[in-house]
Amino acid sequence: MPLLYVTDLAYPARGRRYGDEDIFLTSRLRAAGFELALCHPADAQALTALGFDAVIVRNSGPVLHYAEAYEAFRAAALAVGTPVYNPLTGRADMAGKQYLLDLTAAGYPVIPTVDDPARLAELPQVPLYAVKPKQGADSIGLTFTAHPTGPAGEVLIQPRVDFAYEVSFYFVDDAFQYALYAPDPARRWELRPYDPTEADLAFARTFIAWNTLSHGIQRVDACRAPSGELLLVELEDLNPYLSLDLVPERVQDAFVAALTRSLHSFLSGAA
Repeated sequence: MPLLYVTDLAYPARGRRYGDEDIFLTSRLRAAGFELALCHPADAQALTALGFDAVIVRNSGPVLHYAEAYEAFRAAALAVGTPVYNPLTGRADMAGKQYLLDLTAAGYPVIPTVDDPARLAELPQVPLYAVKPKQGADSIGLTFTAHPTGPAGEVLIQPRVDFAYEVSFYFVDDAFQYALYAPDPARRWELRPYDPTEADLAFARTFIAWNTLSHGIQRVDACRAPSGELLLVELEDLNPYLSLDLVPERVQDAFVAALTRSLHSFLSGAA
């Protein structure tokens, strides 16, 4: 089965090397027997029409930078039934930031979020609030202020949490693979291996179950609140960077094996 692998090898991600990670992954997948062609996200729609059996979306950068091309690709794939991995049914970042509002309303352990300054009273009272565009990514447009403003429905407003650290949990399908954390909150991408507790994993699996993706790679980002509990920061289900260079070789091997199994299962179901 020929597969189209969507990536932006040259994207200048701060503290991350997108190209290196996708060179590693494609080399390992090719060694596992997959036939792969790589393309930039802006070319995905046109190249999908050439007859690939499926499309794998990996480190393609924030959709904000190629929104029109992504929407055209997504619409075309849905129209003709092209299998896309991760599947296009994701309910989290793949669909925008509305899920943070929905999870807040449903009482999930997430940083409380509203999208209207008039609803500020619904959030905990704190000295500073984080305000960012609802259609943003990678902290683009993020500001901290005591008096949030912005058009209703176009901004996300959250209390600024004085957290101890951020931690990310990485999954293939519903299977946990590894966790990494940033001991220094000011250095988000200076990550170290993290040994999660059963409570930590139960927290992360709550959001994997909520998202209901049958196949795919997901990253659950959380912060350790002053009270000691974990709060969801982001559920990345479109193109999560994996920081594979920071985990031991045996963990890399296990991740590639899990991804290989997931892709075979996904492709057999799509055939």
